[in-house]
Amino acid sequence: MAAPGFRHQGTQNPAGGARRLLCCLLALVVTIVVIVGLIILIFWLVVRPKPIDYYVDGASVHDFNISSSDALNATLDLTLVADNHRNHRVSVYYDDFEVTVWYDDNMIAFSNVDPFYQPKRNETRLDVHPLAKSTPLLNSVAKDLKHDRSGGKVELEVRVRSRIRFKVGSAKTKHYTLHAYCPVVVKFSSATNFDRVYCDVDI
Repeated sequence: MAAPGFRHQGTQNPAGGARRLLCCLLALVVTIVVIVGLIILIFWLVVRPKPIDYYVDGASVHDFNISSSDALNATLDLTLVADNHRNHRVSVYYDDFEVTVWYDDNMIAFSNVDPFYQPKRNETRLDVHPLAKSTPLLNSVAKDLKHDRSGGKVELEVRVRSRIRFKVGSAKTKHYTLHAYCPVVVKFSSATNFDRVYCDVDI
C-alpha cells in the first residue's frame, strides 16, 4: 500500500513531443507556401502582362553568293520592332536575344543581340544583321535559292528567341521564353519598298 500523499507520475515520451513539434513546423511551412502562392496569383491576375507585339519593318540582303560547293555567304539587314505599348504597368528585361533566319526549314543565318531593357508603353527598334558565313546547303536547297535569286526575291522566316523577365514596380518575375515567327519576302533590289510584316508571338 502506497504511503499517504504519494502520487505516481508517468514518464514523458520525448519522441511524441518531437513529432508534435515537427507537425507544427510542417503545418507552418505549408501555410506560408499557400499564402505566398495566393499573393503571387493575385498579383499576376491584377498586373498580368498583355501580349508583346513584334513586327519586321525592313528586310534586305547583300553580298549574296552561293559557292560551287553549295556554301552560302550573305548578310541580311533586318529592322525588328518590339512593341510593348499595350502594357501600362509592365516593363521587360531581355536577358538574351537570338535571331535566326530560315529557308525551307533550313537555318541559313543568325545573329545575337545584346541584353536590353524595355520600359512600359515603349516601342523598341532593333537593327539586326544575321550573317550566313559559308553556311553549307543541301544541293536541292542551293538550287532553290539560286532560282529565287534569279527571280529577284526569296521567302524566308525570321525567328526570335529570347529569355525575358517582366517587371512591375520593383518586383521581377521568373524567366520566360519568348518566341516570334516572322514570314518575310526579301527582294534583292535595294530600291524596292518593304511592307511591314507582323509576327506570331508565343511566351
